[in-house]
Amino acid sequence: MIKNIIFDFGDIFINLDKEIIFREIQKYGKPILTPELITIGKAFEVGQISSETFIDGLQSYFPKASAQDIIAIWNGMLLDFPDYRLNFIESLAKENEYRLFLLSNNNTLHVKEAIKIMGDSKFQRFKNCFEQFYLSHEIHLRKPNTDSYEFVLEKNALDPIETFFVDDTLENTESASKLGIKTWNLIVGQEDIIQIKSKL
Repeated sequence: MIKNIIFDFGDIFINLDKEIIFREIQKYGKPILTPELITIGKAFEVGQISSETFIDGLQSYFPKASAQDIIAIWNGMLLDFPDYRLNFIESLAKENEYRLFLLSNNNTLHVKEAIKIMGDSKFQRFKNCFEQFYLSHEIHLRKPNTDSYEFVLEKNALDPIETFFVDDTLENTESASKLGIKTWNLIVGQEDIIQIKSKL
């Protein structure tokens, strides 16, 4: 029996355009996803480097891009947060049938932009739906590494067999399932988080 639900954030609640970075950065040079760029991105997601260091790192690869250009492209990934999804998670929280948690690979720039898109009030309403709100740059752990899920399980005394995790990235759900967590790899554009009860 499922008693706990762990939610991802991007493309589960807030809509994303994950390809915008590769499309837009071409204006400043050929985008090559080097191991160094991947390392910088992961370090930023777990809070090992500051926003300034992250931006400087990208500028070293794309010197024609200003800091503001990079921030605009990076934050351009975040689109809208539909009201019906906020209403849905608030209703689910009010039912008090499940313990609700959020676990998101995130960073300081994207969190600030999400708050700007949603507005302070709606963001707080959303955050208040969850017992715990875990962002990778704050807990210094990121999906799909199993220690990120173990962190949530251990901190909240959750039994993985009683826990359900939804994420739009297959690598993340596959990793969580190895711990005995039931998962749903949500297919963006074909499925929506408001259908979750049919998946439990």
